[in-house]
Amino acid sequence: MSETQFYGFFTGGLMLLIAAALLIAWQLWRLREEERDGAISALDGVSHEMRINLQRMVNEIAQISETQEAGPDVLLPVRHPQLDGVNASLIRTNRNAIAVIGATYQELEARKMALRAALAQKRDLTYALDDAMDATINGIATLYMWEEHGGARPSEAGTVRSWHVRDWMKGHGFAANLLPGMHLRDEVVERLRQYGLHLTPRPLTHTAHEYYSMQYDRKADPHAPFWKRRKPKPEVMELDAEDEVEDLHDEDIADEAESYAEEERAIESEMEDEVDLPEDKGLEDDLAYADDEDEDSPNGNGRLPN
Repeated sequence: MSETQFYGFFTGGLMLLIAAALLIAWQLWRLREEERDGAISALDGVSHEMRINLQRMVNEIAQISETQEAGPDVLLPVRHPQLDGVNASLIRTNRNAIAVIGATYQELEARKMALRAALAQKRDLTYALDDAMDATINGIATLYMWEEHGGARPSEAGTVRSWHVRDWMKGHGFAANLLPGMHLRDEVVERLRQYGLHLTPRPLTHTAHEYYSMQYDRKADPHAPFWKRRKPKPEVMELDAEDEVEDLHDEDIADEAESYAEEERAIESEMEDEVDLPEDKGLEDDLAYADDEDEDSPNGNGRLPN
């Protein structure tokens, strides 16, 4: 084999090796994409399957409430092959959310069995229908969290506008008047709020009259703007310096007040001394004049001789 043939053989083998590696990589990428598409389709199938079961449940409850003579055969059994397939496969998804969906199916099946027994025995359907409607509301709330938030916990989903939930229900065909005696969309919104989902705006806790009565008072001040409650003025009382010292709690202010009281006392004592000083001087002058008269008198005692 010549050198040219050797290099040609080596180059061809290297090209074949590169082509084989590229083919294997392309096959692995295609298998991975197909697996990913299959997982997405299976998870979408779980959503679609649950939506169909819930819509059927709503229609069955409405039919039973309208016709009280309906039989137990109106309630069809709950089946969820898509969910069973996801549980059996190794699809990477939120398994906690899958478990919640499974528990929701168990609740729906239990409520259907209780309602079916009540229909078969011709008993009062009030409590059984209430339980079935409550389970349906829970199922719709679970489906919303699965489709819109990936099955996350309601407390971890963040802030959501309530109109977004209502638009989602409208898009899925859940009308507000499907269940008898209640507004379905409002009930689902309140149930999500009970589960911990932060929905805005928050419901009103007071009527307009109650709220403005808390802020304003017409009887307190009729002439104030909007009848606003007037704040009471603090009463100012004149206190003596000693009383102010007793009432003050701040040490610095108390010391200043005490020094001020001492200054006032000193001023008052000085004024008293100035007032008393002229009287004392006049008294001393009178006494000195009397003594002089006694000394100048012939008897020495200031008396005239007999």
